[in-house]
Amino acid sequence: MKSMKLILREEIKSLGKKGETVNVAEGYARNFLLPKGLAVPVSEGKLKEAILIQDGRLKKEARLQQHAEGLAGRIQGLVLTVSTRTGESGKLYGAVTSRDIAQELERVLGGPFDKRKLELPEPIKTLGAFPVTVRLHPGLVVTITVNVVAAS
Repeated sequence: MKSMKLILREEIKSLGKKGETVNVAEGYARNFLLPKGLAVPVSEGKLKEAILIQDGRLKKEARLQQHAEGLAGRIQGLVLTVSTRTGESGKLYGAVTSRDIAQELERVLGGPFDKRKLELPEPIKTLGAFPVTVRLHPGLVVTITVNVVAAS
């Protein structure tokens, strides 16, 4: 089976990231990757371009990692208090969701916070303290505590 050396122009989950040089089967390259513009054949100019793309990606990744580490230092072990309406018996009207927790984090941190970084197995439907996992970056996970209290 013949193989072909290509530079990826887009990230392809099973193959690699943008700017990487990969070896693929010639049929896969000619019938799928090249016609869709997902890759280009390796040439000296394209190789230099790929190196520049990879350098940019690595710098961006380092900036994101540094930002995530700084944020982790600020929120590690943080205890958030979320007040919500309750009924006579102390049962919540509705639930506390990742959106509510993210809004409280935004208030505490003074900036935007993406609710998708919060790992909440299911919405909180009772009063009390609950651990919530925050996935800030691949390999960087911190835990915060969310206290759900009745609004006065």
